[in-house]
Amino acid sequence: MLDAPAKTKLLSLDELLKLGNARVEIIDGSVVKMNAAGFIHAIVGGNIHDPLKQFVVKHNLGGVFYDGLTYLMLSDAKGLKDSFVPDISFIRLANILPMPDMSKPYPGIPDLAIEVISPGEDADDIQTKLRTYLAKGTEQVWLVYPTTKELHQYRRDNNPEIRIYHGSQTLDLADLFPGLELTTDQIFTIPEWALR
Repeated sequence: MLDAPAKTKLLSLDELLKLGNARVEIIDGSVVKMNAAGFIHAIVGGNIHDPLKQFVVKHNLGGVFYDGLTYLMLSDAKGLKDSFVPDISFIRLANILPMPDMSKPYPGIPDLAIEVISPGEDADDIQTKLRTYLAKGTEQVWLVYPTTKELHQYRRDNNPEIRIYHGSQTLDLADLFPGLELTTDQIFTIPEWALR
């Protein structure tokens, strides 16, 4: 007879906060160190963040956040099953939860989570995070691949479930950012100063 696997003790919010500046996520109860981001990761992330932020601010749609905001993904603070740090995220104004202590992680979920995929990231972790985002109510998840210049857009409403953008294409942003035009060319453009 096989022994039952030992149940992993979930990290509490207080324990997570005691880790200080350690760059970690909690994926399905396991603490996972985040990879260091490279230069192209930051450039591509900025190419997405900047137009989204300008559009959202102009139209008072909510908040766009760059890498660093921790989402507790509706997990119990006494035992965090999931705690993600997307590279870019958006929360609709109507969905922003009250934050009595703004120095702590956000207890909810983003409406849009964007993950810029770096070489060496674990494919199983990426897929687990994707499924968790959508299962907990995130409207869209974008997986952005700078090396292949592809953007995979997953939608919670499965309409369609996944759309893959590459080459010169305009993203379908009507559900989240009606009127904003963003193309794959804009996203994957590397400025000349970075190519020296």
